[in-house]
Amino acid sequence: MTDPSSDEHPPPIDTTAAHSARVWNYWLGGKDNYPVDREVGDYVLAAYPEMVEAARADRGFLIRAVTHMAREEGVRQFLDVGTGLPTHNNTHEVARRVDPGAAVVYVDNDPMVLAHARALLTGGAGDVHYVDADLREPDKVLAAARDHLDFTRPIGLTVLGTMGHTEDTAEAYALTRAYIDALPPGSFFALCDGTDTSEPMVEAARRWNDTAALPYHLRTPQEIAGFFAGLELVEPGVVSASLWRPDGTEVGDPAHVDQYCGLARKP
Repeated sequence: MTDPSSDEHPPPIDTTAAHSARVWNYWLGGKDNYPVDREVGDYVLAAYPEMVEAARADRGFLIRAVTHMAREEGVRQFLDVGTGLPTHNNTHEVARRVDPGAAVVYVDNDPMVLAHARALLTGGAGDVHYVDADLREPDKVLAAARDHLDFTRPIGLTVLGTMGHTEDTAEAYALTRAYIDALPPGSFFALCDGTDTSEPMVEAARRWNDTAALPYHLRTPQEIAGFFAGLELVEPGVVSASLWRPDGTEVGDPAHVDQYCGLARKP
């Protein structure tokens, strides 16, 4: 586990294979990506041009879910697992529109993300911390998070666009449950991931898995709902990310995207 505020040099960045965080950054219009990421991104977009809208819908869900947790539920601490590369409207930015004192711990294990975390932490972000670890090591992640978050008060856990990298659904459920079980009552869990709800999306996933270093596995909406077993889902439940409490800023009705999401409270 690496403290991004230390003087250690981050591990080298592999620019020979596409990485999900960098391809996602490309789809969102960012510049923190390499030719191999753009090549794979374009290959996927050729099969599923709507992937850009799906990526934006995922980010829109993050904004609305974090805002709801902070404004409506009084959550002031957030654990963002599999955060990816910083873009506009990151978790700490959204939470701090409600409360400037909100605390956020980001978790990822990509060297480029780590480099950006260093810049973020030296840029006066305050109570924002980064854990360089794999989400498949929940004990390590949670031990580091306890250094910065108060586990006697509610925490908002976000896992977006991440669990598709775990092929076995039972294993994916067990991983998220390890995090949820560690949270105090009154905490919230937000998840969003790709679904096999259209043939173009299925083809896009096939192309991704043919070319990217880390495979991505689509799930059914019912399997996405399974992540929330035993929790109290916030309305409207598990739905396409674009349809989760749209804020009315879109022109016309939001279009369905092949990313399903939900937000739930731990009793």
